[in-house]
Amino acid sequence: MDKIKTIIEKEWAEVFKNRLVLFTVIFLPLFFTALSLIILVLVGSGDSTEATMDTADMPEQFARGVCQGIGGADCLQVFIGSQFMVMFMLLPVLIPVTIASYSIVGEKTTRSLEALLATPITTIQLLVGKGLAAAIPAVVATWLGFAIYMVGTALVSNSSVFGRLFGPLWLLAILVLGPLLAVLAVALAVMVSSRVSDPRVAEQLSAVVVIPIVLFMLGQTAGFIVLNTQIILLLVPIFVLIDAGLTYLAVKTFERENILTRWK
Repeated sequence: MDKIKTIIEKEWAEVFKNRLVLFTVIFLPLFFTALSLIILVLVGSGDSTEATMDTADMPEQFARGVCQGIGGADCLQVFIGSQFMVMFMLLPVLIPVTIASYSIVGEKTTRSLEALLATPITTIQLLVGKGLAAAIPAVVATWLGFAIYMVGTALVSNSSVFGRLFGPLWLLAILVLGPLLAVLAVALAVMVSSRVSDPRVAEQLSAVVVIPIVLFMLGQTAGFIVLNTQIILLLVPIFVLIDAGLTYLAVKTFERENILTRWK
């Protein structure tokens, strides 16, 4: 455990010198949170008749289920707020990719990987340390942004809107499924990073993991997908298994003995 902690501290000391990493960890959650709250305020201050007309364009399943018992303006706020919730599921994928994709190939370019691999640390300890160093800032930044979003929503909306937005569905999605998505992104980024020799290529290939989340967001906006608590409860064990499998593959594909000679 001490070795993993040492790896984490070493990673943070190095990666947070990178302005792009700091920008990603700090700016993205603040930007998503501010944008979400501004649009909620604009929607809430709109004309109620116009809002009622807008609800007619919403997915029927959403309007009939989530919006039952509330007015058109409140329903529109809930719908818009739900779309931004998906962005908070993007953060634990976007943020760690920047850190994890640099974690191995970046050390190769700075000539520090040789010394690290020469230590008695095991491959599992090395990759777990690097993975946690990438995932922890992403999860913490996401949760902080989400907490600010909760407080801001409570201030700019009424209790009906707040209760529907911050029910079990999105709490499970952000607080439980979000970290699992971060582990998935980290595992893929580490596998890519251990196989390529250019940090920019590692980042570009690792960013592919964002595509399914973006497609999901578009599908929910268009009404093809309506997320509910049952789906989230089903996805959690599925992603636990996927994360375990990808972590196992990341360890197996990291050829410690050959990796340096292959990159020379």
